[in-house]
Amino acid sequence: MPFVSHRALGWAPAVIDDSWGLNSIPQGTAYCVCNTLHCARCEFLFLDIRFSEREMQRLYDGYYGKAYEDLREHYEPGFRERNKALSAPSELLGLTRSYILRHIAPTQVLDWGGGDGSNTPFKGQGYSTDIYDIDKKPTVPGTSSVTKDEVRGRSYDLIVCRHVLEHVPYPTDTLAQISACMHDDTLLYVELPHEVLMVGNNQVSAEKKRHWHEHINFFSVAALTHLFALGGFTVLDIQSTAFASDAKLGSAGHLLQAVVKKAPGGA
Repeated sequence: MPFVSHRALGWAPAVIDDSWGLNSIPQGTAYCVCNTLHCARCEFLFLDIRFSEREMQRLYDGYYGKAYEDLREHYEPGFRERNKALSAPSELLGLTRSYILRHIAPTQVLDWGGGDGSNTPFKGQGYSTDIYDIDKKPTVPGTSSVTKDEVRGRSYDLIVCRHVLEHVPYPTDTLAQISACMHDDTLLYVELPHEVLMVGNNQVSAEKKRHWHEHINFFSVAALTHLFALGGFTVLDIQSTAFASDAKLGSAGHLLQAVVKKAPGGA
């Protein structure tokens, strides 16, 4: 995880050479050490490092901006060109919309972690769409940027959380924050990559995941279902959806999609 450790933690790889004057340590590049953890019960696979709020700000402030792009290009030559595709609206929005519309025709929408709103599934054309994001960048026409305090004072029939839970250190905390903004009849749509390593693999283990990047949580259907139960949600629908390709999701070839609501008697 050289890029992530450098940007979030300030830990750049160290090149050990003759100038170090070491006798028993081999020369070469020393990288940030991390471990993979695995729940054998629900197949949840995750990085052992859990970033602090400050570290998350360092990692995601100015997300895909120039400083981010420059550092990532340093570690991943060719990223600058790939970033052009990443900045375009996702081709998967049609899958997102059609799945949601099976359950609700929303009008009051909050996109939690929606960036600048480019990939918000419902905006304009009669929709009232708010965007809450850690990276407080200006949002696109048809959307409004809101703070947490503003969110708590508003009523939404749909909250969208796309491609957030795979990034955050404590997904249960994120869901608790979202739940506090929901009414009993509010629906929450969650979408995240169903990583290739997790799809149809009955032999998932920590040993099979040796390198981590921004996605620090790999979910299975069972793991995501369990997460919702812990958060006090009732699952209305959940599935793994195959898709052709999308540059934003890297190696993933499936999406995990779910619609949930607050369980009766929940907070």
